[in-house]
Amino acid sequence: MKTRRRWWLAWLLLPALVSAVAPDLTLRDVDGRSWHVKEFIGRGQWTVVAVWSVDCVICQREIPDVAFFHDDHRGKDARVLGVSVDGFADRVRIRKFIDDNSLSFPNLIALRADIVKFGAGPLLGTPTYLIFAPNGKLAARRVGATDIAELERIIAESGKRPII
Repeated sequence: MKTRRRWWLAWLLLPALVSAVAPDLTLRDVDGRSWHVKEFIGRGQWTVVAVWSVDCVICQREIPDVAFFHDDHRGKDARVLGVSVDGFADRVRIRKFIDDNSLSFPNLIALRADIVKFGAGPLLGTPTYLIFAPNGKLAARRVGATDIAELERIIAESGKRPII
């Protein structure tokens, strides 16, 4: 039984170990334009990838606050990239969510299965916050409700230790 648990844990951690840098992944925005995720990650600033879904109640409450974080840090030390996991077919609802919440940060559209390509293992729920260091390496992951103060703390603490 312990051996199974170890293999399960290793399976969950393997993507993070193999792909510890910004993913080579192309996603579309609500207008259908394609973007390479690397365009947003590892450009000398911290990047918070906020993975969300239109139907997620916690996302509806938290993601608008993430826009304040983005506005406070943009052009200085951090930025936000939103990734909706609702799929491109649901882009009308995604656009409404973005517009209704005045999201000031870029948002791309993915499928839940695409999130493993970010190097943080499988998507366990929304919201999920993937925090990439300025060098493009994954520094932290938070699943579930996370306030802005927690994001600030993670970045401050991660900045004090080397990201290999």
